[in-house]
Amino acid sequence: MSSSMWQFSKRAAALKSSAIREILKVTELPHVISFAGGLPSPDTFPVKKIKQAVDDIMNSDEAFSALQYGPTEGYKPLRQWVVNLINQREQTNLTTDNVLIVTGSQQALDLIGKALIDKGTKVLVETPTYLGGLQTFTQYEPEYVSIASDEHGLNPDELSDSVAQSASFLYTIPNFQNPTGRRLSAERRKKLADKAKANQLLMIEDDPYGELDYQGHRLPSLLSFAPDNTVYLGSFSKILAPGMRLGYVVGPADFIRKLVQLKQAADLHTPSYTQHIAYHVIKDGYLGDHIPKIRELYKTRCQFMLEQLEKYMPKSVRWTKPEGGMFIWVVLPEHIDTTTLLAEAVKNNVAFVPGESFFATHPQKNCLRLAFVTVPEERIEQGIKILADLIK
Repeated sequence: MSSSMWQFSKRAAALKSSAIREILKVTELPHVISFAGGLPSPDTFPVKKIKQAVDDIMNSDEAFSALQYGPTEGYKPLRQWVVNLINQREQTNLTTDNVLIVTGSQQALDLIGKALIDKGTKVLVETPTYLGGLQTFTQYEPEYVSIASDEHGLNPDELSDSVAQSASFLYTIPNFQNPTGRRLSAERRKKLADKAKANQLLMIEDDPYGELDYQGHRLPSLLSFAPDNTVYLGSFSKILAPGMRLGYVVGPADFIRKLVQLKQAADLHTPSYTQHIAYHVIKDGYLGDHIPKIRELYKTRCQFMLEQLEKYMPKSVRWTKPEGGMFIWVVLPEHIDTTTLLAEAVKNNVAFVPGESFFATHPQKNCLRLAFVTVPEERIEQGIKILADLIK
């Protein structure tokens, strides 16, 4: 069929493939040691528990509602579960009117982009920030303003009142950020929330990794400090299974209502089937036993990778030392371009994600992201040694 039969919209024509998605095609080859994909470890998927949930649903009258269309807002018992979780954890006063179930929190980012961004709208982001967030927001043609960040994450002192007042929203991942693994300190959270309240700034708090704290010690959310100024995104991808495509948005009721309208136009609702399954798995407190096992596995693999970096990398290389999550951020000497380095690494059967894609403005070419949770220890050592030799 000839492509001359159609013309893509300017928005579609401007889209580029995700660097990570392209790299993942290479990493599917079994001989490649991949530190690239930000995938949870399949070792953590609760297969038996999910199978039991499916059997229970399919052997009861609930099968009919699980296989039927459902409300756009989401399956009410699952929304109530989210309400109970957040209210207990953050001392908030949410109701189900404050919760929307979405098809992965990536959909939430897209709905928020549609709701809040016109061409030229100012959007504040961390330096660096999540590539998937940038990909989504960029479709709607914002003007990005990067807020300076350091080893402790976004620095609220670098956010001026005038910039805060001129922006539609600030997008931030306070817990074990993708790509850096950094966590925003409690002091900075409070300061950032105070600044948002003073300047009527909306914060989009994306929190897919908050439960993956290796010590099990959560810091208060931005939502708890500034509930009227915060839209909070949560996900079941890292604590159950990403194939279920389940996330949730928590925010002011009128904001949620607008997202509901946008979601109706996008997909009517998130699949009833996976919502019912997830609720069956988690409703009796299963995550209380399950999440500590994930933390332990990820902590062990993170520690091992940090040891290998220490052992093999030249002195000129620096890296983050995460207290949770799935990523380590590596900074190389300034003359090294990690996109060029990746081409060499792939020839040697090692993959990572070059850092420049994670910057909204002024990309830094000498950084890279390593994901460690899906790689066994002997392959972590092998891969880091190859990478270090290429850097040297």
